[in-house]
Amino acid sequence: MPIVITFFSPSGYEIRKNYALADYVFYLPVDTKTNAVEFIRLLNPTIAIFTKYEYWYHYFEELSKNNIPLYVISGRFRKEQIFFKWYGGLHRKILSKVSHFFVQNQISSDLLKDIGYNNVTVNGDTRFDRVIFNASNAKEIKIIADFTDGNNVFIGGSTWPEDEKLIAKLLENYPEWKFILAPHEVKPERINEIAALFPNSVRYSEIKNLQVVPDETHKQHSNFRVLIIDNIGLLSSAYQYGDIAYVGGGFGAGIHNTLEASAFGLSVIFGPNYQKFPEAIELISIGAAYSIRNYNDLADTMATLKSDSKREAVSKDASDYVKSRAGATQKILDFIK
Repeated sequence: MPIVITFFSPSGYEIRKNYALADYVFYLPVDTKTNAVEFIRLLNPTIAIFTKYEYWYHYFEELSKNNIPLYVISGRFRKEQIFFKWYGGLHRKILSKVSHFFVQNQISSDLLKDIGYNNVTVNGDTRFDRVIFNASNAKEIKIIADFTDGNNVFIGGSTWPEDEKLIAKLLENYPEWKFILAPHEVKPERINEIAALFPNSVRYSEIKNLQVVPDETHKQHSNFRVLIIDNIGLLSSAYQYGDIAYVGGGFGAGIHNTLEASAFGLSVIFGPNYQKFPEAIELISIGAAYSIRNYNDLADTMATLKSDSKREAVSKDASDYVKSRAGATQKILDFIK
């Protein structure tokens, strides 16, 4: 049976556009009636699976009309969502098209059952399975391995300008550490901004394009203190070379993926906007993650985590937490079979 994966945003599509386990990878056309009718007609799927917050009215309607089973996986619901408001009738109608919900927690299940949907299974978040697999099968990145060169490494993943300004201050106080920055956006103007903020930096693409013998390449880029990852798709494997991870977005709409770093046993730091992410709350509760509000908080956290013994203890807690939540994917597959 052919597998088709669709994405709505470039951040997902660019990483997975050449995904080997899918037969086709597309952008999902905008959710209009005409697009939904034509897209479903062309694909003629046997089943459809949507993840987490992906609720598209016309696609769900068209799948239902064609009697195509529709599953929502890793679903997560909060009472503040429009589905549960008195004026959310149209949105509740979207939910009526779903054959079965696989949700992350009991709260989500209870909310759905309160509005009449009993076709619900609580089985966790499939992202845990993905990050465990990734950590166990991480590809070696020689450029990064050579850059780190046995030093302690601070990795800033999916960072935004507010995050990078804080990290730049930290750099001054930890001359013995090396820093890797993988910004959320890799447009040339953003990379230029980061390079200006970190003068002693080198870009991943610069090293990759050097036409010199390996020993000279190593000698040149191991002298830099900051490596800027200026392409998409390396971050999830780059965490294997880190000691501490800073995950960006916490000074904006919300933090990015903390589980990728935690799966490698890294201590994780992020900004104050993390309340919508249960894994972040749970990581904080077990002492494997830290939320900061300003540079002083970051400096204090770094002072705590610079100890090898502290990081080793946190590493075990982070890894155990991620592994304890494995298995959601297999449960979904067994149900669908």
